[in-house]
Amino acid sequence: MNKEVSSNSVNKDFASLAIDPQVLAQELAAEIQGDPLDEIELESVRANKNNASNECDLGLKWLQQGHEERLQGLRVFCEHRDPRALPFLLPLLSEPCPVERMSAVYALGRNPSSKAVNILLSLLKNDSNAYVRKAAAWSLGNYSNAPVMKPLVEALETDVAAVRLWAASSLSEVGSSSFESAEEATKILLLSLQIDDEPVVRSNCIWSLGRLYEKLSVSTKDSLVGQLIEALLHDGEHSVRYEAQIVLEQMDDQSVHFRLKTLKEEGSLS
Repeated sequence: MNKEVSSNSVNKDFASLAIDPQVLAQELAAEIQGDPLDEIELESVRANKNNASNECDLGLKWLQQGHEERLQGLRVFCEHRDPRALPFLLPLLSEPCPVERMSAVYALGRNPSSKAVNILLSLLKNDSNAYVRKAAAWSLGNYSNAPVMKPLVEALETDVAAVRLWAASSLSEVGSSSFESAEEATKILLLSLQIDDEPVVRSNCIWSLGRLYEKLSVSTKDSLVGQLIEALLHDGEHSVRYEAQIVLEQMDDQSVHFRLKTLKEEGSLS
């Protein structure tokens, strides 16, 4: 994934919450368009912005009140970790309002709980709202010790682009947990890099592959490098080619750097 997309998109998600269930309910709106979390403003007490403890205290009170207040509280726990919030976050995963479900999912990505895993997996697979599934794809990346690999792979293979994008990113987190997981995640990400028709998803696959590179066997590394060079030379989208070049250049491997230098000398790269 383009690092700017990877980090800035999550930060924007946590920066605000938009309250528009009608928009949220439209599946196609989730296809690469702005997340509701990019648009909503929080009416927070800014005097306490540097005091996480006070903000969390306030957030806990909001979570126990009405709809509008709960959204305020969810915003707090999308930014802060506090185990006291868990008993209030978990019930919100079943709220009929999609923006509350989505926000609770993000908050439980920031505040992982073993009690949330099965519900998050169910939301990823079954929720009718793509924003909620997108949030679940991101949050499950923070549950690498749980059996989340297969559901994330399924999402990467079958869901809408906005969900596939974050499933690809989360696979790098889950894959980092062990050699076996890294090998499995790499195999899936390489396949998606070849067949996914959405450039931003292919870019995210490349970003994730770069993160997994050091954990792989020599033969898998060689295959990964070969396919990244293939993407660098032949992908039809400039952003994907650029991401491939960045990831290859960041590899701590002189043979890779030599191949890139050779391609530049031959005029294959600018």
